[in-house]
Amino acid sequence: MAKIYYDNDADLNVLKNKTIGIIGYGSQGRAHALNLRDSGLNVVVSELEGTNNWILAEKDGFKPLNTSELVKKSDVMMMLTQDNLQPMVYENEIKPYIKEGKALGFAHGFCIVYSQIKPPDFIDVFMVAPKGPGDLVRTQYAEGKGVPCLVAVEQNYSGNALKIALAYAKGLGGTRCGVVETTFQEETETDLFGEQVVLCGGVTELLKASFETLVEAGYQPEIAYYETCHELKLIVDLIVERGIQGMRKVISDTAEYGDMTRGPRVINESVRKEMKKILTEVQEGTFAREWILENKVGRPVFNALARKAEKHLIEEVGARMRSMMPWLKKK
Repeated sequence: MAKIYYDNDADLNVLKNKTIGIIGYGSQGRAHALNLRDSGLNVVVSELEGTNNWILAEKDGFKPLNTSELVKKSDVMMMLTQDNLQPMVYENEIKPYIKEGKALGFAHGFCIVYSQIKPPDFIDVFMVAPKGPGDLVRTQYAEGKGVPCLVAVEQNYSGNALKIALAYAKGLGGTRCGVVETTFQEETETDLFGEQVVLCGGVTELLKASFETLVEAGYQPEIAYYETCHELKLIVDLIVERGIQGMRKVISDTAEYGDMTRGPRVINESVRKEMKKILTEVQEGTFAREWILENKVGRPVFNALARKAEKHLIEEVGARMRSMMPWLKKK
């Protein structure tokens, strides 16, 4: 079983006399910066000058810096730019200026695991990865709660890397509910696998395939959308709140029987074999190499697939159906 840390396991004093630099003021960056500052820590942020995020940082009371200036001022840095941008940011604005004994943090291990960033051996390298979007990290903290986090140490030069990571997680509010210890490799491989097989790739293809099956059989696309896509959130919310069996106790007996008898026919042995193949591609770096190359040549496959997806009938019908739902318009 995983090691889980709570408030009593972390000491904010580890960071009290340090300057924490947040690299990137997007959704996660803003939440990290505000939560850490509200926890009584000294925080500086970096962004591209003149961007909306730069302006937002100023409105939030920060004086944003460029990244190289932030590195010179900071003892602990957290990299919160997108994966594909991190190697460039690191090579140009972090590597030339980082000093011995500093600490560099990540919220995802992709660039470390796949050697896109190779930190010097004279710094600490750690991970604190909240398991929720930035807005949730911020609102839960403001309500006196927290979002669970993952924590990992890749390099422990100072001997205190885990203490630094746990203090950082506590500053975010994560230790209020639990911080699970992992490794960079485990976090990265399971994260990519989950995105591809379930959370994004698996779910979206299942939705489109079921929608297409009904439409091709002559059913109205609007009805097909309701029954395959719209109601998914209701089921997912129940699973998140109660677990799979808890969800089954709420739905009808008819739905539960169909779930248990027909689900294994959809997710059959051939699907499981493909899942294992995808996991192997993640573990061996095949997917990482493909994605890195895709970014280097201007994302031709990514862009073509995105354009094709935007034209799918489920998008047209879904937009029309969602326009009928006033509770969604509020968001």
